[in-house]
Parts: sequence; structure tokens; C-alpha cells
Amino acid sequence: MKTPQQKKRLSYAKDRRNSFGENSKASRKGVPLAKARANRSERHAQDHLLAQSRGVQTHEELAAVEVQVRSTKPRQWRKSADVSLGEVLARRRQRQAESDRS
Repeated sequence: MKTPQQKKRLSYAKDRRNSFGENSKASRKGVPLAKARANRSERHAQDHLLAQSRGVQTHEELAAVEVQVRSTKPRQWRKSADVSLGEVLARRRQRQAESDRS
């Protein structure tokens, strides 16, 4: 059984808070939008290469185009973790202390 103090320490370490300066609910739309944007840019790059290959005549040229299409840069977007609750509260206390001094 954990004491209330242990539970609070665990909560400060494990709970996360959005620290990106945006509405906390914005991630619901922002994360899927960023993923879609990355996938869309990958598709556009591949479509551009395929459109350039329409005049290709030989099998070797087609194979070269296929290699180019398959080797296009994969999507790079990754979610970044939110900040732990303990860090958020420590920053808040620090800002309050600085504003109290002024």
C-alpha cells in the first residue's frame, strides 16, 4: 500500500501536461493533421516522380524510376512527449517567485 505522499510523487513524475502554448484540446485535431500532412507530402513526391516517368521507354529506365519512387524519404513527423506535471509545477513556482520579487 502506498502512502499519500508516495502517490503524489508518482503523480508528479508520471502525469503529463501540454506545454506547447496551445489549447490542451488542440492535439485532437493537430496530431492527425500533422500525420496527414506528412503522408500527403510523401505521396506528392512519389506522384511527381511517376509523372516525370511517363515518357520512359525501356525496362531499365522503368526500373530506375521504381527505385526512385520506393526510396523517397519516408514521413518524418513524430509526436513529442508532453512535460511531466512536476516540471510544469516547478516552472510555475519559479515564475511566481520571480514575479513576486519584481
